[in-house]
Amino acid sequence: MESKLVIYNTLTRQKERFEPLHAPNVGMYVCGPTVYGDPHLGHARPAITFDLVFRYLKHLGYKVRYVRNITDVGHLEHDADEGEDKIAKKARVEQLEPMEIAQYYTNRYHQAMDALGCLRPSIEPHATGHIIEQQQLVQQILDNGFAYESNGSIYFDIEEYNKKFRYGILSGRSLENIKDESRELAGVGEKHNQADFALWKKAQPEHIMRWPSPWSDGFPGWHCECTAMGRKYLGDEFDIHGGGMDLVFPHHECEIAQAQASMGHPAVKYWMHNNMLTINGQKMGKSYNNFITLEQFFTGNHPLLEKAYGPMTIRFFVLSAHYRGTVDFSNEALLAAEKGLEKLMNAISDIERIAISSQCDPETERIVKSLRQKCYDAMNDDFATPQVISHLFEACTTINKLVDHKATICADCLKELKEVMHLFAFDILGLSSVQGSGLTVNGSDAREAAFGKVMDMVLELRAKAKAEKDWATSDKIRDELAAAGFEVKDTKDGVTWKLNK
Repeated sequence: MESKLVIYNTLTRQKERFEPLHAPNVGMYVCGPTVYGDPHLGHARPAITFDLVFRYLKHLGYKVRYVRNITDVGHLEHDADEGEDKIAKKARVEQLEPMEIAQYYTNRYHQAMDALGCLRPSIEPHATGHIIEQQQLVQQILDNGFAYESNGSIYFDIEEYNKKFRYGILSGRSLENIKDESRELAGVGEKHNQADFALWKKAQPEHIMRWPSPWSDGFPGWHCECTAMGRKYLGDEFDIHGGGMDLVFPHHECEIAQAQASMGHPAVKYWMHNNMLTINGQKMGKSYNNFITLEQFFTGNHPLLEKAYGPMTIRFFVLSAHYRGTVDFSNEALLAAEKGLEKLMNAISDIERIAISSQCDPETERIVKSLRQKCYDAMNDDFATPQVISHLFEACTTINKLVDHKATICADCLKELKEVMHLFAFDILGLSSVQGSGLTVNGSDAREAAFGKVMDMVLELRAKAKAEKDWATSDKIRDELAAAGFEVKDTKDGVTWKLNK
């Protein structure tokens, strides 16, 4: 299968033609959430980014195995090797079992991602379900001489590793720079070098989450899970590893080192990273205490929000920027996204109202016949969604002209226009006219369909009243709908309605 798709590879710092290791099969691993709090906007960006990649690769005909992990142990405070486990700390505060915390926030994460239109991954392994695989990884690294035991904990020996391989190949950092940075930390403690990172940590008496191992009762280091689970479900080598830019160092750098140290060769061909969502120029995250949860976006219940924003508005907002570019949160940007999404959805809906002519006018024919290829060219250029949206907006202008009878279109071109708009807006970008209601969206599609049927019934009653010249009833229905937030328009092509949220 010949691919025209090019992907920016963080490892090589350049765009490369996408050539899977075992086409038509594609293996993709994406770092998922640490489940100790409600998902926020920072979680939405990687989920939407790699949902887009998943959708497009499947559209191109690849058989994609998409693995996204759930971190439910081993992620210590401040992403370091010391401190309390984030989930265990939350469990202690809430007086719950750690697995209660993990399950609750995993469910919350799923509900939010469903609302955002993200497809579920093929496999979603949990770190706690793969302790044996992580212990096996640690033992391999020990056996190969790239790790050492210290007081029951196992640490990766970066200096020993760097004699044969290069630590810092992904982030571009040199070992000396890493060592200089780590010298600022207080004391080396158990480590030979403060830059070394934990593969297995001996649990302190107060530590709730622990498992037996050849070295101590303890728990795996945070970096181990992705290396172990990626290999288990995608093999010793696979195509794509994705995640946020904040994971390049140390997490993904450590993953590369673990794979090389255990197998003698790299595991990943293409490293993909989405950039950060910021708020007033600062990374959004729990540790910065500046995050807005997705539920707060969906309800508008946050001091920084002027109003509620639907899940599809959030998705459109994220896709309106290239995944490798930074996006700074503002109400103005979200309001613009809301209007842009409404414009696109209204235009797609209006396609059904376009009258067919015997032939197209030249401008309409040019725009329609070039639209599909323009959108493909943008997607094939490292998933350039802003360009795709721009091309769809150009088509929206044409649709508006056709609805207003200021342009003409033939049956074949109208069919092509509808197919391309649906393909790229719905199937690939994953947008929907259904906004949902946030974290309780199960069955929202069915509710939306029922909602539409009720509106059709009400408008039929209004049409009947008008036909019988019962203007009082007709106006009353229209006014009552307007009071409830519905905008009803009588056009020469029929009645249209929309809900002004």
